[in-house]
Amino acid sequence: MDAMTKMWVSLFGIGMMAIAALLITFARMKTKGALKFVLSLIAFFILIIGFICGLISII
Repeated sequence: MDAMTKMWVSLFGIGMMAIAALLITFARMKTKGALKFVLSLIAFFILIIGFICGLISII
């Protein structure tokens, strides 16, 4: 993988982690019940995708 592609993958990973942080913050402060659980679960999966992209950009 060339350097430019690694840069884009890492930026995508950073963006996914930022979206996950904002989503979990929204879920914990503004929602209740099942919606809170669903949003937290979605944020968790987005965080995992960002983490994998970060690992890919290192290798």
